[in-house]
Amino acid sequence: MTLSFLLAQFDWNKLRPENLFGGQVLERTPAGLSIVYIIGIGILLGFLIITFFDNFSRPKFLFERHLPREVTRRLTQTVANRSLRVWQFVFICLALTVFGFQVYWTYFADESNEQFQALAYKDLRNRRTTAANLRGWMLDRNGTLGGALAYYKLNSDGDIGRTFALEKEMAHLLGTERGTPGLDRTLYRRQADPSPEAWEVLTKIKRKEDEQKDVKITIDRDLQAFIAKQLEGKKGAIVVLNPQTGDILGMYSNPSFNLAEAQNLEDYLKLEGNKRDKPLLNRATREFYVPGSTFKTFTLISAFRAGKQNALFPSYAEGFKPTRGSRPIVDATQKLLPDGTVTGVCDGGCQEKDITFAYKVSSNQYFAQLAIELGRERFRETAAVFGIGPVDSPEDALLQKFFPNILNTSNPAIAGAIAPQQSTLVVGKDISLFDLGLEGMGQGYAGQMTPFQMALIASAPANMEGKLMKPRIEMDQPPQAFSQMLSPQQAASIRGIMSTVTEEPGGTGTVISSKLAGTGIRTGGKTGTAEKQAPLYDEKTGRLKTVKKKRKNENGELVEYDAPVMYERTDSWFITIAPLERPQVAIAVVVEGGGFGARTAAPIAANVILKARELGLLGEQYKPKAAAPPAKKQKPARR
Repeated sequence: MTLSFLLAQFDWNKLRPENLFGGQVLERTPAGLSIVYIIGIGILLGFLIITFFDNFSRPKFLFERHLPREVTRRLTQTVANRSLRVWQFVFICLALTVFGFQVYWTYFADESNEQFQALAYKDLRNRRTTAANLRGWMLDRNGTLGGALAYYKLNSDGDIGRTFALEKEMAHLLGTERGTPGLDRTLYRRQADPSPEAWEVLTKIKRKEDEQKDVKITIDRDLQAFIAKQLEGKKGAIVVLNPQTGDILGMYSNPSFNLAEAQNLEDYLKLEGNKRDKPLLNRATREFYVPGSTFKTFTLISAFRAGKQNALFPSYAEGFKPTRGSRPIVDATQKLLPDGTVTGVCDGGCQEKDITFAYKVSSNQYFAQLAIELGRERFRETAAVFGIGPVDSPEDALLQKFFPNILNTSNPAIAGAIAPQQSTLVVGKDISLFDLGLEGMGQGYAGQMTPFQMALIASAPANMEGKLMKPRIEMDQPPQAFSQMLSPQQAASIRGIMSTVTEEPGGTGTVISSKLAGTGIRTGGKTGTAEKQAPLYDEKTGRLKTVKKKRKNENGELVEYDAPVMYERTDSWFITIAPLERPQVAIAVVVEGGGFGARTAAPIAANVILKARELGLLGEQYKPKAAAPPAKKQKPARR
């Protein structure tokens, strides 16, 4: 009884390994075993390699030395050694393959494999690391705590929770813990380093923990909230860049989603399954559009680079035909009838035009002829320095890929998180002159442009040195140029041409100057109106509308299938730069189904410029003066 009593009183928890050895055994044992395993495998591989080559120089027995080669090849020992060498070689290859596979997934997949990034949130090790380390605050470009975009606060349960100031407006940039990582996962991500960590645990050497610093990004919080309001009830995107530094001042895609809606898997899958609105899709960087006449800016820049800016081309009442028998290319004020005849009048009149007048009135005929004059190789060269992928065929244009190299970031993970889809331009020798002419005016095979890419096209001539600056999201990242697009003189000339669209009578974007009247801000820009075939969805159910059609299968039999119902959507485009003397913003706006560029997109761009002025983003000289407080009424003196 006494022994039982004593055993019952003893604290058996003291004999647990973590208590006996100061809590180190549970961590140090697997760390030590990992290191022993790595050393053992290294020794084994070394031994195999040594014995593999040693077999070739093995000394022969006395009876072997004078035997013919044909005889020695058939000796049992020689055959056995030859077989062992083969298996040694196979084993070494398999071992290197396995470990190479492990090295790839450990060190490289997180930055280069999109599927791995999308599924990384399921890795419990990543989730524990994220949960165990508080991230820093994310501040907007002003760096004030009141302008924080991501921070921590106590929730109703008394727990510390990550909080976002603009949960919907910044959702695509911040990202979620599921899917493609965003800024909130990459700006503060701790780099994995398993082997040194195991050594440090084993030897009780603790390395300095990664400091979770606060990060200041280039986004202006108030501007971001404002551009989101401009797209309420619309589908589209707005991108605002600083062409002198590459700062991303604002970037928004609508429809968006609330970050709180993507916290659990069920809600995330609902967002992912919404094929009509595609709220998870960042239309600013990862949706392709037909750019319409805004792409004439690309053709204009290409002409200056080739020394063809003084070219004169006529317009034709019957439209421009690149080759005999081809369909005519007509201006926006003309209409091509089904029988091939053309009605209406040419943009700016059917006479010879120079590049400035043609750009101001947006003459399709002029820019189609200019594109053919420039040729495929000039278009290919200009596309490459803009970061657009020049491809040889329409099939190649459909092979979409991300283009993180266009971004100026401190590490590849951040670039991968916000990387745009690379726009493409078909310039192969097999496309016709008619197709090349359509590209010059922003139609046809030029229809693979993102709003982000169109903002870059606007920003190149807006840069005072004619450079295309790499867009950056981190404020402390030094500005970096992607390419030298133009000379400073050429850039100034193009800015002057762009100003005719918004400043001169007859320009297609004069709505801008009327909205900015009295501010002293001069602008340049280009309108665009683009037709695109799009699938039709039921407004009530959100389901894709389909129609029954028939086609032949591989056996030549007619089979019935459901084809999506398509309709022609007219997208509204506008790109602009301001203020003209030293542009501080380059803006691209697209509104799906918005109609003419001057009707929908241009007024939105004007509102963004006014907001940028209010926030001081155009320079202090344009910032509105604070209204003086009303004078106090003086009390009448008593008599």
